[in-house]
Amino acid sequence: MGANSSSISELPENEYLQKLSGSEPISENDPFWNQLLSFSFTTPTNSADLKLLEEATISVCKSLVEKNPRTGNLGSLIKVFLSRTKELKISAECQNHLFIWQAHNALFIICCLLKVFISRMSEEELQLHFTYEEKAGPSSYGAECEDLIEELLCCLIQLIVEIPLLDITYSISLEAVTTLIVFLSCQLFHKEILRESIIHRYLMHGRCLPYTSRLVKTLLYNFIRQERSPPPGAHVFQQQTDGGGLLYGIASGVATGLWTVFTLGGVGSKASAQLEQCSPLASQSLLLLLVLANLTDAPDTPNPYRQAIMSFKNTQDNTAFSSSNPHAFQINFNSLYTALCEQQKSDQATLLLYMLLHQNSNVRTYVLARTDIENLVLPILEILYHVEERNSHHVYMALIILLILTEDDGFNRSIHEVVLKNITWYAERVLTEISLGSLLILVVIRTIQYNMTRTRDKYLHTNCLAALANMSAQFRSLHQYAAQRIISLFSLLSKKHNKVLEQATQSLRGSLGSNDSPLPDYAQDLNVIEEVIRMMLEIINSCLTNSLHHNPNLVYALLYKRDLFEQFRTHPSFQDIMQNIDLVISFFSSRLEQAGAELSVERVLEIIKQGAVALPKDRLRKFPELKFKYVEEEQPEEFFIPYVWSLVYSSAVALYWNPRDIQLFTMDSG
Repeated sequence: MGANSSSISELPENEYLQKLSGSEPISENDPFWNQLLSFSFTTPTNSADLKLLEEATISVCKSLVEKNPRTGNLGSLIKVFLSRTKELKISAECQNHLFIWQAHNALFIICCLLKVFISRMSEEELQLHFTYEEKAGPSSYGAECEDLIEELLCCLIQLIVEIPLLDITYSISLEAVTTLIVFLSCQLFHKEILRESIIHRYLMHGRCLPYTSRLVKTLLYNFIRQERSPPPGAHVFQQQTDGGGLLYGIASGVATGLWTVFTLGGVGSKASAQLEQCSPLASQSLLLLLVLANLTDAPDTPNPYRQAIMSFKNTQDNTAFSSSNPHAFQINFNSLYTALCEQQKSDQATLLLYMLLHQNSNVRTYVLARTDIENLVLPILEILYHVEERNSHHVYMALIILLILTEDDGFNRSIHEVVLKNITWYAERVLTEISLGSLLILVVIRTIQYNMTRTRDKYLHTNCLAALANMSAQFRSLHQYAAQRIISLFSLLSKKHNKVLEQATQSLRGSLGSNDSPLPDYAQDLNVIEEVIRMMLEIINSCLTNSLHHNPNLVYALLYKRDLFEQFRTHPSFQDIMQNIDLVISFFSSRLEQAGAELSVERVLEIIKQGAVALPKDRLRKFPELKFKYVEEEQPEEFFIPYVWSLVYSSAVALYWNPRDIQLFTMDSG
């Protein structure tokens, strides 16, 4: 009895869908709606399922797009849904499966239709489909229903924030979140960032505005709770084995008609393996939250959803809310922190963490005060470690999170006090015991080296070096391997510098014999490499001048590779910074010479530790403290809005868009 795409292909001929998309207006009081909505199915759980469904029903949708301005059947369906949602809260409390089930089915159809409408028309055209006015009849609606879009948006938000999350309400809660994403998806079909949008205006003003903080809070809690989908049958009706009473006698024959495909092993009958391991509602709620938070400000109003994200506080914080922000609320920071630590494998969770650390000072202060900061930092380091497997945006977000954290001196001190055992994902070397600080240094240096040989992205270099620079004055008890890697990176830069210098010299000689051949622009390459070398020398110098006595392993590595620094001693770009490094190398070299030849590693380290106390620190030249602060680029929405929508496109549960229709980004972006 299994149904497949051949069964789906019969949907366009179905009498209920034909009537919905036909030429005759259907009143919202017509018994037809009970028949249409009395189907039992498992909501499609992936884009492949939705693609099959959309391809099968596209003729129905096209017909509705064409005829709806004259029939108003989309508006009637929406009004049927709105009337049923008024009783949803009571239905949930009374375990009234039937009512919730039919409301869910109505919303599922609305969402499918909206997605097609929005992909095929402008917002102004869409609005016309919501403002149909029948000339006669008791069920007509006109001017008083001009804001049917606003009523539907407001109803969806109320449904999300007010309906308790139970097995029987899980699907309709998920569908409400999905429909809001679909409403906002008009951005996908524009290359430019939408700054004026009818849907945005409804969400930022009027009836939706008072729900801002509750919506943000609910979406955050959905993410925190990670509620799994209820088991099949927990929220839908199944055919009774005795053949009786489907839907309590209402349209009992419908199960063998329109939606049989969903109940006999066809579309959506099996959840994907990925969904069995995660929470569809949590994933979809996070995507909606990111979309809302990144809406552009209205000309007269800042984005209220971003305001809410910027200002919410811990439930244990008893200080008064600022009257300047009406959208502030409280949430359990401990639960939020735990969820953020556990979910960092996804781009969207890393993006949420970035937004909270960058925009919400309450969250940033709380995170920096945690005594288990390694639970958050380790997943971020793992993202960077597997840089070749991640998209560039995810790597950027992880790196900027580290940069924001390293702006805090307390963080830079505490990470060297956290000792980790057996980091299994670090493959270059067995690390049986290492501090979190040393591991962070290793991973950032590895990212720089990867970038130098592969992507050669200056932005990535800059942020990596800025994070190391912020930490450098507080380097403590560096692991010998971390100290070696710092000097090895400098060695790599030195070789690269010499190679570019040699190429520039050869090119210059060649150009003397021919006035026609253009001179390659090696000067720019040389300038970039010298900037990076300068920064590495400043990082080493910062550690030596602020915490030399805490880092014998770095001094050891410096002495072992002292010849590397010889060529930079007289270089005009590095002369000043080399004075301190030269002094340290000379001081410890002479002490080692006095101790004699053939010294063991242990003996060398002992001499370094003794010498660190005797080093005349007043002879070390003072340089300004190395401190870098992350600042968003101008017009950050040009980066974040396409990024967020690329995540929605690739990660949303049971949403499919034809890639040929997408204008906002190219398919390989993100």
